[in-house]
Amino acid sequence: MPSLQKLPATASTDKIIDIISRDGALILEDVLDASELKQFRQELDPYMEATENGRDKFSGHQTTRTGSLITRSARARDMVMNKTVVDAANAFLAPYCQRIQLHLTQIIRLKPGQGKQMIHRDRWAWGKYMQDNIEPQFNTIWAITDFTEENGATQVVPGSTAWPDDRKAKPEEICQATMSAGSVLLYSGSVFHSGGENKSSSDRIGANLTYTLGWLRQEENQYLSCPPELVREYPTELQDMLGYTMGQYAMGYYTPPELPGKQPECVSPAFAVREVDSAAMGGEDLLDATKQ
Repeated sequence: MPSLQKLPATASTDKIIDIISRDGALILEDVLDASELKQFRQELDPYMEATENGRDKFSGHQTTRTGSLITRSARARDMVMNKTVVDAANAFLAPYCQRIQLHLTQIIRLKPGQGKQMIHRDRWAWGKYMQDNIEPQFNTIWAITDFTEENGATQVVPGSTAWPDDRKAKPEEICQATMSAGSVLLYSGSVFHSGGENKSSSDRIGANLTYTLGWLRQEENQYLSCPPELVREYPTELQDMLGYTMGQYAMGYYTPPELPGKQPECVSPAFAVREVDSAAMGGEDLLDATKQ
């Protein structure tokens, strides 16, 4: 049976990229400690407990999916901006964009009795329009509880990133991302994977935090989940990760809808959440993007 390589939380970007480029996935061990896991649960359990089960087989009839983690949890904000993960995401997606952005935040809770999910690729979110030679995503699943074979640890097909979409994984080609709470599964948008079957008597809880190319539509609409009035208090780097910046040259500017002469005509999204030079479209923010 195949298995996923496990690295320490301090692993280098080069090592992470080498393994994900080859296998499509790996596990970083013990990234969060017990106190950080406790904070995550205290901040987000009320929302998770109020979330209804999935409405179809793919979402999972015994699965809950809770979003908008950025505005609901300080710990989730720190997880999204984890330096090891963000550095790896930037390096992995660099051939295809000038800037990356947050794609979605979601707690995935598999309740007892949840069956196996259909094996799929996350890049299918863009359907037939995503070219095969472009890697659109760098994904993570943070183990909030232990991930075991019994409770539905994520199924992964190592080495499947170059497979055609209609290739079916054989049982002997599939492994499970078993890991302790606080560890993180890193995987590409092209690797085949799915939620496992929860045969245990307790919930399997993971936080799915994913990154994508700055010029693509996000799966979770961050501008609605994280509106400007809430985002203004966040660090600049997190604002940019949410999409409050230019994706690349002339990508994402807007015109403030106030009366003529009251606001500049074309500005970067950064203008909505912080003071920026608005003399040109996007100002310094746009100029920085063109230098990359």
